[in-house]
Amino acid sequence: MAAELTGVHPQTLRVYERKGLLDPSRTEGGSRRFSEEDLDRLRHIQSLTTSGLNLEGVRRVMELEDEVARLRSELVVARAEAREEVAVTHRHYRRDLVPLSQGLVPTRPARRAGHAGGSR
Repeated sequence: MAAELTGVHPQTLRVYERKGLLDPSRTEGGSRRFSEEDLDRLRHIQSLTTSGLNLEGVRRVMELEDEVARLRSELVVARAEAREEVAVTHRHYRRDLVPLSQGLVPTRPARRAGHAGGSR
């Protein structure tokens, strides 16, 4: 049925499976069961081979696509964690700030009029 749906010869499906490009589930009797995801993957394989890639090239491209998807997922998590860390840091800053109503403490004595370098 998968061969008919995608226009691929059944022997080609077996080759793709042997090369590790497809991994359909199996019934108790050993028949292949292709999910929608399997069919999408099969169409993608067809697209890549039509564009000129051999099966090893297809395998490598799909491996890299899987890695990119994994890394994108990790990046989403890392960005969320970074945003949370920034928010925690900002909350700490707000807690550590001293309100102006407590007054300022001079760091050096104020100059008095009449001293050298005072008013002219």
